[in-house]
Amino acid sequence: MIRIAVLGGDGIGPEVVAASLPALRRACEKSGLDVEFPEALVGGAAFDATGHPLPPATLKLCDASQAIFFGAVGGPKYDKIPDPNLRPERGSLLPLRKRYELFANLRPARVYPGLEGQSHLKPEYLKGLDLLVIRELTGGAYFGRKELKADRAFDAIEYKASEIERLMHFAFRAAMGRGRRLTLVHKANVLLTSVLWKKVAEKVSRKYPRVKMDDCYVDAFAMYLVRRPASFDVVATENMMGDILTDEAAEVTGSIGLLPSASLGTRGNRLGSFGLYEPCHGSAPDIAGKGLANPLATLLSAALLLRYSLGREKAARALEDAVARTLADGFRTRDLASPAAKGGKGTRAGRLVSTRQMGEAVLERLEKIRFS
Repeated sequence: MIRIAVLGGDGIGPEVVAASLPALRRACEKSGLDVEFPEALVGGAAFDATGHPLPPATLKLCDASQAIFFGAVGGPKYDKIPDPNLRPERGSLLPLRKRYELFANLRPARVYPGLEGQSHLKPEYLKGLDLLVIRELTGGAYFGRKELKADRAFDAIEYKASEIERLMHFAFRAAMGRGRRLTLVHKANVLLTSVLWKKVAEKVSRKYPRVKMDDCYVDAFAMYLVRRPASFDVVATENMMGDILTDEAAEVTGSIGLLPSASLGTRGNRLGSFGLYEPCHGSAPDIAGKGLANPLATLLSAALLLRYSLGREKAARALEDAVARTLADGFRTRDLASPAAKGGKGTRAGRLVSTRQMGEAVLERLEKIRFS
């Protein structure tokens, strides 16, 4: 029996996970996999129930699972917790990444046909956009030494050459399976950690002569991402830069509700790699419980789970295809709907549906795709 730990979390997290699980279950069934999906508390919900955002019972379940299917954590309610280590994001997601050495965060970004108008960029800038950002996830400022006093504070950005090297090998292998182009994003004109990133990346690049590598300062890349986003293929960068740039990529594609992610590391399972899969968006507590959230980023994260942790490439592509067909058929959650659809009218520009209905529409189209 294969076990996937389901951690819905806070805000819209439980909603988007619930809307996505039927399609993930069905994809597993059609692939001949016997999978169970036990649930556990995480984040603010866990803190409310147990006093800790990552309780022992949740860790025990994750330890015994082949992957983690994650929703979202956090919200203003928890910002006033006195101990920062007990706040949902810092007390659950970061420890999970560290515990399982999930050092590589994959964030693909593409524009689906018919959604070009959702982006703030002109359609001609979006043609051919298919970007994969690979963000280092267990080092840098988020995990470095920290100090907060009344009149001063610091967050240290620390990296070892070995941490950079394993991420760059991962990125080069990804580039080999795509367009064989890799861009390193850094700030080597200011930061010594970026000097090390560039030095290590150039060393690793010699082992992959078929991949063309270039590099770019992070501020320039942020500009190029809105000027010529389709000119990039695989992008590798450090933790904080990757966090910021992928949110920018979400705006380029039209909605952060479309961006999935996979966090992979050193641990394997009998079918692939142990990983944590989650949408790139946050918990959005202002719309929680209203059926307004877009579950497509979570569904696309489920496709990454099928690909990397369950070794089911055909099933992953089928689920991605089902999402594309659903969008092509005009289904839209509020973040994607045209003004006419938001007014409650079914138009060629989009049919407004709830979180649950969007998940059901994807499942319906998945049923029609043969991939077993």
